[in-house]
Amino acid sequence: MMTDPISDMLTRIRNAQMVKKADVVLPYSKLKLNILKLLEEEGWLKKVEIKEPSIAGVTKKIGKEKIAKFKELKADIVYDNQGKPKIKSLKRVSSPGKRIYVTKENLPKVLNGWGMAVISTSKGILTDKQARKQGLGGEVICEIY
Repeated sequence: MMTDPISDMLTRIRNAQMVKKADVVLPYSKLKLNILKLLEEEGWLKKVEIKEPSIAGVTKKIGKEKIAKFKELKADIVYDNQGKPKIKSLKRVSSPGKRIYVTKENLPKVLNGWGMAVISTSKGILTDKQARKQGLGGEVICEIY
């Protein structure tokens, strides 16, 4: 049983980067979609899309392509000209066993503004910069640089 799907998502992205994969496929959830969309908007990921199940309740293999019975998320990873991933570090901050909350005054600054923290606020999932601009605190989900 998986206790922390966000950590699982971050680990899958890190693992895909290590073996130079072009994309990573993850189980669908609204929270994961919102985090991935934020990473896409900020340029850390190329493209995020939802893969709908093709045949209701049936898992089949057609060639190497597997047809899932549940929705999935597909995220394309960004690499530079030398083949190095844009994401150097992807770290989970708050976990189910230890939630980390911050006030608007204590929002983290990742790598002096070069990185980004993902914050879960009352207005949805925001970057640290967006939360600072709107004067919101919340749960620090992860840090990226």
